[in-house]
Amino acid sequence: MERPLPRFVTAKPLKSGATAYYWTLPSYYRKQGCTLHKDHDTALGSDYGHACGEDGRGGKAAVLNALFDEWDLARLGSAEAKTATDLAPFGTVDWLFRAYMASTDWRERVSPRTRPDHERTMRMIGDLRDKKGGRIGDRFVRAITPAAADKLYELIRDTPVRAGKAKRPRTALKAVVTCRHAWRVVRRLYPDVFDRDTPNPWEGVATSSYVREVKPAATRDEVYTFAWTAVAAGHPEAGAAAVICFEWLQRPENVLAGFVQWGGYRSPAAPTQIRIEHHKTGRMVLHPLEEAIGGERVLFYAEAEEILAKVPKLGFGIVMRRLKGSGGKLGAVDKHDPFTMGRIVRRIRKAAGLPDTFTLDACRHGGMTELEEAELTDGQGRALSAHSSKAYEGYAKRTAKRALAATRKRHAYRVAAGAGAAPEEQNQEPISEWAAVSISE
Repeated sequence: MERPLPRFVTAKPLKSGATAYYWTLPSYYRKQGCTLHKDHDTALGSDYGHACGEDGRGGKAAVLNALFDEWDLARLGSAEAKTATDLAPFGTVDWLFRAYMASTDWRERVSPRTRPDHERTMRMIGDLRDKKGGRIGDRFVRAITPAAADKLYELIRDTPVRAGKAKRPRTALKAVVTCRHAWRVVRRLYPDVFDRDTPNPWEGVATSSYVREVKPAATRDEVYTFAWTAVAAGHPEAGAAAVICFEWLQRPENVLAGFVQWGGYRSPAAPTQIRIEHHKTGRMVLHPLEEAIGGERVLFYAEAEEILAKVPKLGFGIVMRRLKGSGGKLGAVDKHDPFTMGRIVRRIRKAAGLPDTFTLDACRHGGMTELEEAELTDGQGRALSAHSSKAYEGYAKRTAKRALAATRKRHAYRVAAGAGAAPEEQNQEPISEWAAVSISE
C-alpha cells in the first residue's frame, strides 16, 4: 500500500532504490508572489517520517504547507482569514518555532533522533500560560523581553510534572537553549519581525546547575546477545546497527542515515579496513580490521564481521530496510527511521532478556567505555572515536597509524579479559610495543 503524500509533495525514486520527497509550489502561486520555494529548503529528504510524518499529515511538509496557508489567507483577505483555525499568526512565538523547523539550520544541525525531543520542548513552551491564562505561543515575539524569558525559565523549573520532584532544572535549561537558538536562527531570516533594540531575550538567562545523569553503557556481552537475537528474529540489520555503534563508535542516527556503507567495508582500496564517517564532526576514520602478526592473520573484529555477513545488501548503506509493497509484494529499499528502529530494538531486547536501558546509543557509550577500560591514551581514543579537540588537530595526518595502535591495544585487552588475566601476563607480543604509538609521535 502506497503511503499518502501531503499537498504539494512529490516523490522521486532514486537509483539507490530509495525515494526522495520534494515540496513543489505550483507555478500559479509563484506568479501570485509567493516566495516560499525561495525562502525555504524544499528538498525534504528520503526519510518519509521526517518529510511527511508517519501518516502523511506531519513532517517538514506540514510546516511548509502551514506557511503557505498563512500566506494564502493573507492574500485572500481578512474575510477568509477569519475562518482559519490552528494557524499561528505571523510573528508569534508559535510561528517562530514553526519557521525554525522549516529552516536549513533545523535540517542540517538537528539530528532526526533528537528532533522529537526538541519539538516536545517547543510545544511545552508554547502551551505555557501567563497570569491571565493566555498562551505564550500566542504572544508576539516582540513581547518576549529578557525579564519575561527569566520568568518563563523559573516557571518551567519550579513546576515539576513528576511525582516526588520539587524542580526540573534540566527541562528548564533545555527550554532556554532551544529558544535561544530558535530566536537566533529566525531573527536572521526575518529581521523585521523582531525589535531591533532588544537583544535575544534568552541570551544570559541565569540557569541553575544540576547533576547530569550518567548515560547507560551496554556491555560487549549485551551487544552480541542482542545482535544474534536480532539475526534469529529476521532483523540482522538491527544487530549490525548495534555492533557498528559499539565496535566502531558510530552515532546511531548516522548508522540509520546510511553513513556506514558497504563501499567502505573492505573496499578494493582498503581491503583490511572499514571506513566510518562521523557526520557530526565531519571526520573520516579508517578502522583496521586485521593484521598479520608473526605470520598469522589476526582479526580484530571477528564476531562483528560474522554479524555483518548475515545482513543482506539492499543498497549503499549497511543498515537498510525493504518497505512493504502493495499486494504482499516487496517494496522499495529505504533507510531506517529512528522511530521504527526504536520499536525493533525494544522488541528484540525484550526477547533477549536485556534491560530497558539497552539502546543503540547505549551501545556506542559501551564502546567508548571499553576504550577507557583498555587504558588507551587520549590520542589513541580520539583516533578511534573521531572526537575533536585543538590538541588533536595538529596530529590528524597520523590518525591511521594511531588507529592501528589503538585497535591493537583494544584487541589485546579483550583477549586478556577473555583469558582471565591481565594483558602483561599473556604470552604474546608486549603491549608496550603496541602502545608506543601515541599522540606524541
